[in-house]
Amino acid sequence: MENIITQLFNGISLGSIMLLIAIGLAITFGLMKVINMAHGELIMIGAYTTYVIQNIFSTYFPSLFSYYYFIAIPISFLVAGFIGYLIEKFLIQYLYHRPLDSLLATWGVSLILQQAARTIFGAPNVAVAAPSWLDGGVEVLGAVLPYKRLFILAIVALSVFLLYMYLEKSASGRKIRAVTLNRPMASCLGVSVRKVDAMAFTIGSGLAGVAGCALTAIGSIGPTIGTYYIVDAFMVVIFGGIGKIIGTVFGGFGVGLISTFVEYSSSATTAKVIVFLFIILFLQWRPSGIVTVKTRTLD
Repeated sequence: MENIITQLFNGISLGSIMLLIAIGLAITFGLMKVINMAHGELIMIGAYTTYVIQNIFSTYFPSLFSYYYFIAIPISFLVAGFIGYLIEKFLIQYLYHRPLDSLLATWGVSLILQQAARTIFGAPNVAVAAPSWLDGGVEVLGAVLPYKRLFILAIVALSVFLLYMYLEKSASGRKIRAVTLNRPMASCLGVSVRKVDAMAFTIGSGLAGVAGCALTAIGSIGPTIGTYYIVDAFMVVIFGGIGKIIGTVFGGFGVGLISTFVEYSSSATTAKVIVFLFIILFLQWRPSGIVTVKTRTLD
């Protein structure tokens, strides 16, 4: 029972990290069909933003150091979102309907951002010191659930809830949903598709920054931290179903649980291969993913 609980929690924890990374990509990829290879570097920006805020608090506000994460999370969202807005404004908007060009261009942007991080922070990885209240864990039936992983789960749950409320309850969120479902019809009804694209790309980039902030709680960070997750993030988006947030949720936790339980009985490399094979076979049966976007079209 202890091993089952431990592996189940590890799978949910890994799935939550994959979800937080992929959910921003799901918005941009589902809405604009842009393959953003620089999404991993937006994760890196969020991680380094957290590192800078940690240094500021440890130097100038040591008495408030335990609370710096509550400042780092929104600032990571804003910084990564702003960088994403600049990428969309000066590059992506000229590459719509040109998937190969957008892939190559954003890959070039990712290399530029990685080199900028090496120049500013140095090539070696740096560690972010977690607050003392994240040390230890809670024991459940003999299994210890680390507070750091539980904190990441809380960040993911809050991010998904706020994104859901934004898309469902706000006027700009409903415009994003309308453009995702039927771009030409939304444009005919007066929706500024250009503004919607910019807003969606900014929000998706900001969520990547939040993912980077969360990753600092479980390990060191470096200029290439985002490259370890970008392929898995695309895999989660496609597996869950392009254009549906709930599909990304199922895809993230599904990939996390499958990877963890397969890795427990084999190795990390074998687990990744098996997960890829499973997703390939699943997409042969259901090409649109777990959740399908239903729209009315004219034949």
